[in-house]
Amino acid sequence: MRHHFRKFVIGLMVIGVIIPLNQALAKKYELTRNSVEDPTAIHAEEISLYRVKLGDPEAKAVEMLVEERISGVRAEQEGTFILLWDKQKPTGAMAGVRIMDGKVDLIFVNNRFAHKVRGIFRRVLTSKTAQQIRELLGKEDFPNETLMGAKLLYEEKGFIVNFLDRSVNIEFCLGCSDLYNPF
Repeated sequence: MRHHFRKFVIGLMVIGVIIPLNQALAKKYELTRNSVEDPTAIHAEEISLYRVKLGDPEAKAVEMLVEERISGVRAEQEGTFILLWDKQKPTGAMAGVRIMDGKVDLIFVNNRFAHKVRGIFRRVLTSKTAQQIRELLGKEDFPNETLMGAKLLYEEKGFIVNFLDRSVNIEFCLGCSDLYNPF
């Protein structure tokens, strides 16, 4: 009887470790440096854009994105956003962060940034169909597809992929209800 109880307790401990381990297995993913390819190893908490992560203070974001010189990139602070532009093709912001309450609460990249991104998100940003994105990242938590495009919400992983014809945008955010409202 004691032996079975001991196995039961050990089993509960293992379950208690495996569930938080899912997030612990997330690899650090600097979008411009790391070639993370496994979609199960990705979580928004571990994503960074030029060393700026979700939750970082505004001062760090300004220092890393605006004050530091990033090769081929022009950075501007506009309102609550720090926008990154491609110096060669400044047709629109290709990436950036949003600052709310003094902290970074959103990181975004779009297909104009694909040439700088490494790993699985480079392939996501260059995808031609929503189905290709699903094949790369797996099935989304909440599908929202129309004739115009798709919003693929990966809420458990902390990001959303907006797909509209050839325009792809990825937004990383933890608990940003404004991203998830249409769902």
